[in-house]
Amino acid sequence: MELELRHLRVLCAIADAGTVGRAAADLGYSQPAISTQLRRIERHFGEPLFDRGATGVRLTPYGAEVVAQARDVLARADAIGRRPAAGAAATRRTLRVAATNSPVLSGTVSRFRARLPDVELSVNSVYASSRIVELLEEGALDAGIAADYPGMELRHSAAVTHRGIVTEPTFVALPSTHRLRHRSQIALADLAEDAWFLTPDDGAGWPGIFYAACETAGFTPVTVHEFLGDQLQLQSMIADGLGVAVVQPTLRPIPHVVIKPLVGTPLWCRYVLAWRKGEVPEELAEALFQSAIAAHRELVAQSPHLRTWAARTWSVSGT
Repeated sequence: MELELRHLRVLCAIADAGTVGRAAADLGYSQPAISTQLRRIERHFGEPLFDRGATGVRLTPYGAEVVAQARDVLARADAIGRRPAAGAAATRRTLRVAATNSPVLSGTVSRFRARLPDVELSVNSVYASSRIVELLEEGALDAGIAADYPGMELRHSAAVTHRGIVTEPTFVALPSTHRLRHRSQIALADLAEDAWFLTPDDGAGWPGIFYAACETAGFTPVTVHEFLGDQLQLQSMIADGLGVAVVQPTLRPIPHVVIKPLVGTPLWCRYVLAWRKGEVPEELAEALFQSAIAAHRELVAQSPHLRTWAARTWSVSGT
C-alpha cells in the first residue's frame, strides 16, 4: 500500500476522536471502512499504532510519533498554493492565549494551527491561574489554559466562561535510587522525611492542597524547596537525589527518575480552557478545546505509568 494524505487524515481523525466509530462519523464513512483502512495502515507501518480497549483506542508510543508527523505533513500540504487575499494581512485574526505549566500547550497549539491555519496564535506563559483570569477580565487575553482543583473550581466574572479539559491525578517523581523505587504506588506518608520541590502559590489553591493532603497523611514536610523552573532542571535535581516532587502524570521522565502514582490518589488537578465570553467566536473556542483534548490523549499514549494506573482505576475523559 502506498501511503497517501487520506490515510494520514484517517489516523489523525482516530487519534482526535478516541474511537474508530466517532472518527468514521466525523469523516463521513462507515465504521467497518475506517477499521479496514486502519488495519491496512498499520500493516504498512509494521506495528500497531493504537491500543484497543473497551472505552476506545489510544495511541501507542510509536503511533504518537507517526500521528505527530502526519499532522505536520497535512498542515504543510493544506498550505500548498495558498495566497493571502488582498487585505488579508490587515484582517487576519490573532488570538491571544496564555497557559499555566501544562504539557498540553505544545500539542494544543500545533493542532489548532493545523485546524485553523488562518488564525494566528500569540502564546504567553503565565504560571498563576488567578493571573490568567485577571488578564481575561482586563481584556489583555482572549483565552487561557488554567488549573483548578476539586472543590476549588476556577472563579471569574460573567465576562469569562470556562470548560474543563481533563481532571487528572497527581503523581510523584523520585530518583531511581530511592528506597521506594520498586513499589507500584507510593503512600504519601512514606515520603514524610524526604525533601520536596514545590511550585509556588498559583492563586487557585496550590500548594495549600498539598499541605492539606500531607496533614491528612499525618505529617508536615520537613524540607521544602520552592521551585519554578523548567521541568528538565527539576528532574535533573531529582535524579541527583536532592528531593522528590509531585508532578503531572504525563511527565516524561529522564534517565534516573521514576514516576509513581500515590496510594489513594490524594491529589487531583483539573485543566480548564477559559475564554472571554462574546469576544471569542464559538468555533475558535471549540477548536482550542478539541485541540487540547487531543493533545492530552496523545500525552497519555506516551505515558506508560499513567496508562498502567488508568487501566486499573481511571478512564481518560474531559470533565
